[in-house]
Amino acid sequence: MDKNKKIYLTKEGLAELKKEYDELVNKKRPDVLTRVTQARNMGDLSENAEYVSAREELTFIDGRIDELEILLKQAVVIRDSKTSNHAVKLGSTVTLKVDGNEEVFTLVGEWEADPINKKISHESPLGKVLIGKKVGEKVQVEAPAGKLIYTIASVK
Repeated sequence: MDKNKKIYLTKEGLAELKKEYDELVNKKRPDVLTRVTQARNMGDLSENAEYVSAREELTFIDGRIDELEILLKQAVVIRDSKTSNHAVKLGSTVTLKVDGNEEVFTLVGEWEADPINKKISHESPLGKVLIGKKVGEKVQVEAPAGKLIYTIASVK
């Protein structure tokens, strides 16, 4: 992970990461440390499955805590997207028309991307071509099924 890269998050996304960090540091890690200590006190560690399991879980939790600390230090909150020129930017909710259908996407940072819930990263192929565009403009994206041409119907 590039430690100098900005991580763009919505206020909600930042709150979720802080909540996860707090849960890991203040609840899960102490619980697993207790398990490690109890398992260690059982004797022979080479044949102690509980000890091995607890150590593996502790390693995973510590890795995630380290990752979250880096993310939180690099986090930049996406400002409210309402602007006078209605250009697409991070945080914008965009209605697109393609082949007579409308699709609504929200442009978010890569850590919050969730295509199933129509949250796309500004670094995705569609996200990249949408940035800076305005209502009425057309954008073209290469998809597995071929080229798709979207028309921007609205930007909020």
